[in-house]
Amino acid sequence: MKAFSYERAATPEAAAAAVAQRPGAKFIAGGTNLLDLMKLQIETPAHLVDVNALGLDRIEPAADGGLRIGALVRNTDLAADARVRRDYGVLSRALLAGASGQLRNKATTAGNLLQRTRCPYFYDTAQPCNKRQPGSGCSAIGGVARQLAVIGGSEACIATHPSDMAVAMRALDATVETVHASGERRRIPIADSHRLPGNTPEVETALKPGELITGVTLPPPVGGVQLYRKVRDRASYAFALVSVAAIVQRDGRARVAFGGLAAKPWRVEAAEPALATDLRAGTAALFAGARPAPDNAFKLTLAERTLAATLAEAKARA
Repeated sequence: MKAFSYERAATPEAAAAAVAQRPGAKFIAGGTNLLDLMKLQIETPAHLVDVNALGLDRIEPAADGGLRIGALVRNTDLAADARVRRDYGVLSRALLAGASGQLRNKATTAGNLLQRTRCPYFYDTAQPCNKRQPGSGCSAIGGVARQLAVIGGSEACIATHPSDMAVAMRALDATVETVHASGERRRIPIADSHRLPGNTPEVETALKPGELITGVTLPPPVGGVQLYRKVRDRASYAFALVSVAAIVQRDGRARVAFGGLAAKPWRVEAAEPALATDLRAGTAALFAGARPAPDNAFKLTLAERTLAATLAEAKARA
């Protein structure tokens, strides 16, 4: 790990300013992803700004009847919150499907959203990777792509986003709240907060340099049966090959978001109405334009079957 300087911020605005003013600076909270990347010298921040003392660790009712989740709420506390379990069950289930108990005790809401890919070529510094070193090439294309993207990729990158929580929040239509070093505050729909790779896979989110996530707002509860199903190579402590977050109403209307398929949680709202009447047509629309590699084409069949099983379980419960 390379040497770095360190400070503790007193306010969100001060934290954002500290990162904006220091080239190579990073925010740190739980550090469950960042510290691993620093040890491998994939991330080499010259300065760390600790945001743990900013008071962003509360879960509070929102004015519109929804729920506001502070950026520093730990995953364990969020999954266990009575309001989340009652009204946003898909989120609680997704959180409990991720990582281990020890990691959930440290990992934060904002950090979970900002996790970097677990593409093996991103982690192997001997291999070219456009996320790690823009313009160097993508070793995954033509390499071992079993766990990588089947849709939304590009000629520059086929990495996937690893978060379970983000998939559930995409199904819930969450909004990400931020503050910039200038004092500007933004509300970014989660649909727009993560980016597909295009020609700039190193730019993974809509955040500006020095912009700090301060919270996530969930809209008023939508009810329905809420499920999260995760398919992985082993039963615990593994990232998803395919995951499905589903919210299904009594009339069969469904919201569905997928993990493990793309560089962001994958949801196609225009395809969802068909899921209640013609599952095959709805599924075809969900994955239109998919470009799998030979060794991960199975993911499309796996996603279709996982979705069908999840919807069938939800309808049975309804």
